Amino acid sequence: MQILLSLFLAFLQIGSVSFGGGYAMLPYIETMIIENHGWLTNSEFLDILAISQVTPGPIAINAATFIGFRYLGFWGAVSATLGIVCGPFIFMSIVTRFIEKYKSSDISEHIFTFLRPITAALILSAAYSTLLKSVIDLKSFIIFSASLTLLLFTKLHPIVILMFFGFLGLFI
Repeated sequence: MQILLSLFLAFLQIGSVSFGGGYAMLPYIETMIIENHGWLTNSEFLDILAISQVTPGPIAINAATFIGFRYLGFWGAVSATLGIVCGPFIFMSIVTRFIEKYKSSDISEHIFTFLRPITAALILSAAYSTLLKSVIDLKSFIIFSASLTLLLFTKLHPIVILMFFGFLGLFI
């Protein structure tokens, strides 16, 4: 029971202090789960991250659910998922009242202008960290380069590219 509470509180903290969406949360999730608690290895985290990206739903909630399940089974998944959504739910319930009241205020516009580049930096940090841990040999570099090229220069949907390289991975 104590470990379920610890898992819940870790994800409550992650969800409560992370801004910018799921991708911006990933570096903090990684630090909390791997470095602070040692609940997963880097390899396990990257596997869960990959699964979280190809399953429907927000990546942070998917990651929390899969991490909780991997670590403590069904109740771990429930605990981590509730933890990651409770903080933002309460926060947004309160903030929404103020946003509606002051949405045309210069102060709120300045706040959002300030948060946008920080969010972009958090997302780039998560991408860079994942890149360094994922592209570890020539094969992974070729797959990375090919998928990035397809993403940037074609109109293929990212899910099609993920499915293609996932399927290709079965044979390579």
